[in-house]
Order: sequence, then C-alpha cells, then structure tokens
Amino acid sequence: MDPDTLSKAFVEHYYSTFDTNRAGLANLYQESSMLTFEGQKIQGSQNIVNKLTSLPFQQCKHTITTVDCQPSGPAGGMLVFVSGNLQLAGEQHALKFSQMFHLMPTPQGSFYVYNDIFRLNYA
Repeated sequence: MDPDTLSKAFVEHYYSTFDTNRAGLANLYQESSMLTFEGQKIQGSQNIVNKLTSLPFQQCKHTITTVDCQPSGPAGGMLVFVSGNLQLAGEQHALKFSQMFHLMPTPQGSFYVYNDIFRLNYA
C-alpha cells in the first residue's frame, strides 16, 4: 500500500475511533509511544488512553481538512500531519486543530503510533 493511501486509511480509522470509542485507541499505541497533548507529555499506551478518555467532553466529531505524509527513516516509519476541525457536542463553533503522528511498522505488518503531537489552533 502506498504511503498516501496508508496514511488516509490510518487517519480515517483513528478519528472515527476517537469520536465513537476513545478507549479503542489503546491498540494503536505501545509502551514506548508518547503523546504530547497541548504541551503535556504522556508516555505509554494506558497512560495515553487514560488522558484521551478523561478529556472534559464526551462527544465530538473530527472533520479532516488535510492529510500530508512522508516516509520516515530506514525502519519504514511514516510521518502523518493532519489538520481539521473539532466539533464538541453543544458548542456552536468548531475548534481548529493540528496533529502529527509518527507511525512505526510492527513485525506483524501493521503500524503503531510511536509519537503523537496534538495542538488546538487558536486564531
């Protein structure tokens, strides 16, 4: 699968899971994974999922505007940069966000999130 197709499939899976079942994201991370969420660094799959499931909103909907990707290093990793809108339930205006994923291959032939950086974009 080419990098563009792979990154788009990953992004679709990640955000549909985030919007419907955040705890289901656990299998996309490993103990070596790190999330930087609005400047806060969190390491390890369970700690990352604990952070995502404790966010102060229950329902949200991501709308993706752009997905850019690049191959990353000899190990077969991939950088994926996403921008879009985040609509929280009960809020009139969507929030703009950017998120970067560094995906690394697994021995089973899939990918996991090694690095994840999320920022809201304030205008």
